[in-house]
Amino acid sequence: MSQVVITGTGLFTPEHAIDNAALVASFNAWVDAENARHAAAIAAGEREPLPHSSTEFIVKASGIHSRYVLDAEGILDPERMRPRLPERANDAPSIQCEMGLAAAREALGAAGVEAGDIELVIVACSNLERPYPAVAVELQDALGAGGYAFDMNVACSSATFAIETAANAIRAGSVKRALVVDPEICSAHLNFRDRDSHFIFGDACTAIVLESEEVAWAEERFEILGTRLVTRFSNAIRNNAGFLNRVTDSDPQAVDKLFVQEGRRVFKEVCPLVAALITDHLASLELTGGDLSRLWLHQANRHMNDLIARRVLGHDPSPDQAPIILDRYANTSSAGSIIAFHLHRGDLPGGALGVVCSFGAGYSAGSVVVRRQ
Repeated sequence: MSQVVITGTGLFTPEHAIDNAALVASFNAWVDAENARHAAAIAAGEREPLPHSSTEFIVKASGIHSRYVLDAEGILDPERMRPRLPERANDAPSIQCEMGLAAAREALGAAGVEAGDIELVIVACSNLERPYPAVAVELQDALGAGGYAFDMNVACSSATFAIETAANAIRAGSVKRALVVDPEICSAHLNFRDRDSHFIFGDACTAIVLESEEVAWAEERFEILGTRLVTRFSNAIRNNAGFLNRVTDSDPQAVDKLFVQEGRRVFKEVCPLVAALITDHLASLELTGGDLSRLWLHQANRHMNDLIARRVLGHDPSPDQAPIILDRYANTSSAGSIIAFHLHRGDLPGGALGVVCSFGAGYSAGSVVVRRQ
């Protein structure tokens, strides 16, 4: 079986950024307007006033200070509070294809690979902008890649699940080079009127080139020693938007058609699941947490990352051991762990070991153990 190496990564970051102060000002303006509109009911004790958000609350709850988004103006408008992304004609590039092109070109350049040499393209993300035709096939065409392409969705674990899928295709000899792209437009499925989650997400797109070692020639390579995936059903993170909404006569603007979660429950159930996944995966490779130089974890919540890293490593992680990028990117779903890998791997020496790990809705979690060659 062919040995698989990661030879290049790319990152698309939107030009617009929103810090906590601006987000809080918008949210609190909407809260004040809502409380004024329902003042009589509030005075009569028939309705509780909506509470304000604050920058202190956001940082304490998540560790997030800012986020990049495709459109800031629509999000910060208290009368809209969602991005404004104009509909595009069918013959124009889709938004996710455009994001994917930018990230993919950087990844291909880093790997020294021509788009025409790619034989498999997987677009993997938590929400796709349409059911069909596949964004991956559109991206394949726009790049001029060969072979075949398809979309997949495993929420925040989409990237690691796609990495295993691509790596298995290379190991089996079906393809020699694959491209995994994660165009996450998380701001479009976030309820910016929910105090408990209005700060969580940002937008970004990552890309990863995987190759059979026998055809790779990039100087920087990370050998994939193994991948492991796990799923366990849970309703604690959910989004009910879908094509059946129109035939069930449900309200397309209802809160459940956006991201909803039971945060405390997710924390209690996901952290031990992920720590066990990584620890058991390492053990199967005759490794321990002490052998790791780096953990590139899903960037959802600072407290979750610290706890998982502590359980895997056996001690409090240093900033170098478990780098955090959510402070400025927020939660970018499946792109988060790949952003951390993209930005925080250049200093590792040959032979250094690390784990790329995702976790999220499903529940789903994925572990990719790599070694720098």
